[in-house]
Amino acid sequence: MVSNKMLPDFEQELLNVSSQIDEYLDKSKFKDVFCPEEILHSSFHYLELGGKRLRPAVTLFSCGAVGGDPSKALPAAAAVEIWHNFTLAHDDIIDQDEKRRNGETVHARWNREAKENYGWNDVISNRFGNTVGILTGDVQQGWAVANLIPDLYYSLGIDPKIALKLTYQLGFVTLTHLVEGETLDVLYSKTSLANLNENMIQRMMAKKTGALFQFCGLAGAMIGLNTDDEKNHIVSSLSNFAFMCGTAFQIQDDILGITANEEKLGKPVGSDIIRGNRTIPLLRSFSKANDSQKQLIQNILGNRSASRTEVKDVINLIQDLGGVDYAKDIATSQIKTALNLLNSVPDSKFKKLLSSWAEFMLHRSL
Repeated sequence: MVSNKMLPDFEQELLNVSSQIDEYLDKSKFKDVFCPEEILHSSFHYLELGGKRLRPAVTLFSCGAVGGDPSKALPAAAAVEIWHNFTLAHDDIIDQDEKRRNGETVHARWNREAKENYGWNDVISNRFGNTVGILTGDVQQGWAVANLIPDLYYSLGIDPKIALKLTYQLGFVTLTHLVEGETLDVLYSKTSLANLNENMIQRMMAKKTGALFQFCGLAGAMIGLNTDDEKNHIVSSLSNFAFMCGTAFQIQDDILGITANEEKLGKPVGSDIIRGNRTIPLLRSFSKANDSQKQLIQNILGNRSASRTEVKDVINLIQDLGGVDYAKDIATSQIKTALNLLNSVPDSKFKKLLSSWAEFMLHRSL
């Protein structure tokens, strides 16, 4: 494992990546493209709320780790950030979440603004908020795949075969994995815990979260090596490394969803429980619970009318039954396995940054 002393350097590099992405995605360049203003503002809404830019970072670091110039991968790094934002806009509608990164979700913002600025009633305003959220995600998806990825060729002269391959990988392969994972997440939220197992949850996480991280490692390595061969052994190592770290990221995200400081988390602690999301900490605890404890979990899980006290009772139960510790052990094991995949990558500053990124996945607090 990487020493925690390296993490401050890594976090400074994240700030540098964030600055590069924000400069590349200059809002003023799109004010006459993304119309009307609701779409323009919504397309940049989550970017303006912050975020650590982890996906762009691993794209750039992967490019540098194979000896490439990270600046050549900037369009791909920007694309994965916009793609991620598209998934958030749609996911927040599916989950009907109103808070993201300590700000409003896209659909919640325009629901509110429709009431305040247009004087519409609750039903129409809510429908309008959802509509803007869906259309925003549509624009962001097209922006990432049809505008930013082609910039690899049109702006930087990267081999067009690489740009085409990455367009296919992001616009079709990653998309279908994402949709599968999101669909399973919704289906599982209505499935009895007794009928689920850890492998099912792991598959859902791999598709929903791991797939985009996998693309980041793939894209960075292919651009850095100037190859369109995704089966190249170093490309494969970095894409699988990023994939495994991505699934560990989701496990840590589920842990933080029940243990984090709510202000840092940017959304209500226990919201996964209220939505009925099936997670490894929850599933493990349920398997260890007695009959009365199982009944408590079942009564609160997916109950949007549950009180904060009731949700807290389930959180305490998950912790007491060892669900959090069990999930941490799985995430740690996955990171260790992922780090072994870096053995085929030459030592460099960027390899160290990738190792620090893996370590960060386990120790992040938001």
